[in-house]
Amino acid sequence: MKNMVDIAVVLDEKYSDPKVTIQTKEKTKQVENIIYAIENISDNDFPVIPAYKDSFLEFISQRDIIRIYVHNRRVVIETISGEYVIRKPLSSVEELLNVERFFRISQSEIVNLYKVKGFDLSVAGTIGIEFDNGNRSWVARSRVKLLKERLMK
Repeated sequence: MKNMVDIAVVLDEKYSDPKVTIQTKEKTKQVENIIYAIENISDNDFPVIPAYKDSFLEFISQRDIIRIYVHNRRVVIETISGEYVIRKPLSSVEELLNVERFFRISQSEIVNLYKVKGFDLSVAGTIGIEFDNGNRSWVARSRVKLLKERLMK
């Protein structure tokens, strides 16, 4: 049947916490919905991030964040629905983030690895990142080795 999800549960003593792997041909809306549902049900302690769009305060879910970066001395959260300003330093925001999901690629930028479409390894010494929304960024040379290690986990 079409649109059915094949679910397999494998019990293994080496995992203390559940690990979910989704195998699919392409990232579709159905896959996004499955990820969203699992994240909503899972018991996590990762707070929403208060941020401003103009003078309106909104609370941004960590799963909606594409990247957080410094621009003109302001900390900006980029999401699919737009950009928001945070009134905290980048290091303070980093302490709130899920370490499994987010990675600091430079002194002024943190990215959501779950929102990365692909990595460009064609430039020697650095890594280009393309996000799901089409935007691009570059990993600082000092962080390349750490990112490669993180991705090989």
